[in-house]
Amino acid sequence: MAGGGFATSGGTGGEFEAKITPIVIISCIMAATGGLMFGYDVGVSGGVTSMAPFLKKFFPTVYKKTVEEKDLGSNYCKYDNQGLQLFTSSLYLAGLTATFFASYTTRRLGRRQTMLIAGFFFICGVVLNTAAQDLAMLIVGRILLGCGVGFANQAVPVFLSEIAPSRIRGALNILFQLNVTIGILFANLVNYGTNKIKGGWGWRLSLGLAGIPALLLTVGALLVVDTPNSLIERGRLDEGKAVLKKIRGTDNIEPEFLELVEASRVAKEVKHPFRNLLKRRNRPQIVISIALQIFQQFTGINAIMFYAPVLFNTVGFGSDASLYSAVITGAVNVLSTIVSIYSVDKLGRRILLLEAGVQMFLSQVVIAIILGIKVKDDSNDLSRGFAVLVVVLVCTFVSSFAWSWGPLGWLIPSETFPLETRSAGQSVTVCVNLLFTFVIAQAFLSMLCHFKFGIFLFFSGWVFIMSVFVLFLLPETKNIPIEEMTERVWKQHWFWKRFIDDDYTAEEKVANFSNGYDPASRL
Repeated sequence: MAGGGFATSGGTGGEFEAKITPIVIISCIMAATGGLMFGYDVGVSGGVTSMAPFLKKFFPTVYKKTVEEKDLGSNYCKYDNQGLQLFTSSLYLAGLTATFFASYTTRRLGRRQTMLIAGFFFICGVVLNTAAQDLAMLIVGRILLGCGVGFANQAVPVFLSEIAPSRIRGALNILFQLNVTIGILFANLVNYGTNKIKGGWGWRLSLGLAGIPALLLTVGALLVVDTPNSLIERGRLDEGKAVLKKIRGTDNIEPEFLELVEASRVAKEVKHPFRNLLKRRNRPQIVISIALQIFQQFTGINAIMFYAPVLFNTVGFGSDASLYSAVITGAVNVLSTIVSIYSVDKLGRRILLLEAGVQMFLSQVVIAIILGIKVKDDSNDLSRGFAVLVVVLVCTFVSSFAWSWGPLGWLIPSETFPLETRSAGQSVTVCVNLLFTFVIAQAFLSMLCHFKFGIFLFFSGWVFIMSVFVLFLLPETKNIPIEEMTERVWKQHWFWKRFIDDDYTAEEKVANFSNGYDPASRL
């Protein structure tokens, strides 16, 4: 999830001398707070939208259908309300828009300043949501939170990838995703507790506690220095060299410093990175990156994580039981993401994605069959045993996603783009992800109303399609250095090799050789 700038991966495949210094530890905390903030925003919305006092104040039509007339009408359509869906989805639409500005600030102002901007947006959004008196105030607060998401999701992962020693860079990449899942779990626990508060103000506490990770992110950004990559990119070479020496904990930083200077020079030579993305030789990377983001959303995971309490309410759980079930799925999400951290570089990307495809497909089909038989439009025959089985199957689905499509949907695009298009490629990746997150968030409750139990068959169909895509079109990138990806992956793949040019165009060769740089040496 990178917005701008450049990154190196150890030059010729070796590692530079580096210690895990206190500033690197602080950067881990940065990952935690940035991920926690995003995860908390994802998790909290589904919980508060299942709380009766919140619905009564902002969505009286939904409150009437779910509380006053809960025995009337379709079980699947109680929460079908465009305003309610806009409350959730507005955050992601704002994040999508903010991404374009964040790409600029990450490159021009630096990673640290961009994180401070994100923290400012988060704090303003939390204040408005907590004090909201009407729907407009609530939506404006969510939009500000979305702007924070757009800036944070660009800057924090770039900051981490640039400040971390190469040997722990991959783990930190997935660590960000891990902390997103912890944020979701934290939000579910908070919602479970605040729902029991008498007086009808528990939802305000749920929304207000988002201020904790927001403040931590802001304070953390004030405490750390900008990355050497960013400082060198902006022409501050001496300062960049001093920071590099500080974060690596050694005086022997000259080889890494020279590579950062060279990487900055090469990146600046590319005048139109977004235009370069459209060239034939970059087609495999851009197609796979866009496809992974679309597929990640069409697994149905965000629909379940956004609306878990609402979903469990729909199939017959009580309010407390639905929130409790959401806590369980949130915990499974966290634990399964840890599995990915330990297995991704041992088993490989393809194995995790294909195994998860089978697991997700089967669990969704069985859920659809159970709900189709037991939960009708106007009656609910879901016994305790079947209700528990639905929760187990949802957890089976969530676990398989959390060790596959969750982290790998971000990891694979980040390691496949060549240097000259990496920033632009990652910006496109973030934009596509937020766009389809918005689409699913805005449409899910209406889809649930019209598709009923078939919603799970809809998503399982997509899981089958994406598994076939992985089987035939996604190459394995495990343990392959980024700078060798073209030769060892794309040129060897049965389908994608036809798009990779053996040589750059004559014009590009002349331009690069005149600067003493041979692009073929990188490929």
